[in-house]
Amino acid sequence: MSWKEMADWLGQPLFTVGRTEVSIASLAWIMALVVVLIILSRFTRRILRTQLLKHTKMDVGLQYLISRIAGYMMLVFGLLIGLETIGVNLSSLAVIGGALGVGIGFGLQNIVHNFVSGLIIMGERAIQIGDRVDVGGTLGEIIRVGARSTSVRTNDNIVIILPNSEFVSNRVINWSHMGDQNVRLIIPVGVSYGSEPREIERLLLEVAAATPHVLKDPAPKVVFRAFGESSLDFELRVWTAEMTHRPGLLKSDLYFAIWDRLKEAGIEIPFPQRDLHIKA
Repeated sequence: MSWKEMADWLGQPLFTVGRTEVSIASLAWIMALVVVLIILSRFTRRILRTQLLKHTKMDVGLQYLISRIAGYMMLVFGLLIGLETIGVNLSSLAVIGGALGVGIGFGLQNIVHNFVSGLIIMGERAIQIGDRVDVGGTLGEIIRVGARSTSVRTNDNIVIILPNSEFVSNRVINWSHMGDQNVRLIIPVGVSYGSEPREIERLLLEVAAATPHVLKDPAPKVVFRAFGESSLDFELRVWTAEMTHRPGLLKSDLYFAIWDRLKEAGIEIPFPQRDLHIKA
């Protein structure tokens, strides 16, 4: 087969969209155009985020949003211009657009929902890359906010990919919103009724002062909660900024230190007891 015959075969119309004839050559051109536009879109996002926007006073979330929108616009407008270049009449795509609308309405609801949720997340900036969040029982650090999903890395170094709709329709706990890393932790402590409350307060504050990563400001505080059934109930309230990503580890350190300090002072930590009376 000669080059002319091959060119004629590639240019032979396969089907018609409106008044536009679609051939193998035009399909190949469109596919190549899409690949090039995707590469250029990612390159543009990277340049904006790492070279241009990095030197502005915008926060990381806003920089990420602007770079994403710029990439999407390049992809859409580039595709439209490319189709016009090869002679595709865009008005003739109305039929395809209507079919896609039906498909979106029935089969792509979740994808569209997650995509719109992603735009809402990036626009409102309620959560950003680097935030410590708890959504639906998943606790971890946000490492990526995409068009359809958000990636969260847990303390076990496991990346969990969550649909963006989870962050819009569910309750989300953000431990570090707007860059504020300070978090308060509450440690419940129960001691025997023979203990002196002021002495317990002093010992707990000493433990807090000696524990690494506990902030001096705001200062730790001890609250006398209640006269329990078998114990005097206290709470040690401390603040931390460095251990926001591992609050359980700091709690563990405090529990160890409290146990050692109370044991050293001869203070008993009681457990619930019941008396059984048997009548003859």
